[in-house]
Amino acid sequence: MMMLARFIICQRGAAAAEMALILPLAVLMIFSALEAGHYLYQEHQVTKGLRDSGRWAARQSFDLINCRGGSASAIPTDTQTAIKNLARTGKLSGGTARIAGWDSADITIEVDCPPPLPGETDHTGIYDSGEPAARVTISTNFSYNSLFDGLGVLTDSVSLSGSHQATVMGI
Repeated sequence: MMMLARFIICQRGAAAAEMALILPLAVLMIFSALEAGHYLYQEHQVTKGLRDSGRWAARQSFDLINCRGGSASAIPTDTQTAIKNLARTGKLSGGTARIAGWDSADITIEVDCPPPLPGETDHTGIYDSGEPAARVTISTNFSYNSLFDGLGVLTDSVSLSGSHQATVMGI
């Protein structure tokens, strides 16, 4: 009976047992926090790249991007390549992508012409009524590369996406 009482009262090894119970949850929380931070950082890089390329596209000449004749003109291929490179790499000439796995094929560039405001027959304001300013929309959507290959909460089924729209102001 004395051995049983000593066994029940003994506290040796209690910390190790508690650690063994808490460790899986603590590791999961640490991996999840790191994965979430990595995802938010990459989402920020996408937003930053699209914003930079949208601003650059908006400062192109009206001869390159315009709404002459009421419809949007096609952007020349070399200008589209430069816009995509700027979004992906931060450089017009290209280079290493901000995010691994982000390809130029994942970026779409659309140009549209805004309709007149309700009650107006033409475009008024700061734009020429005969030639409204075009809007450039740059967007992307591609698979997120998980930091721990699925050990965290986010897996490769999650995607990174973003969009930025800018009105062409010309140079």
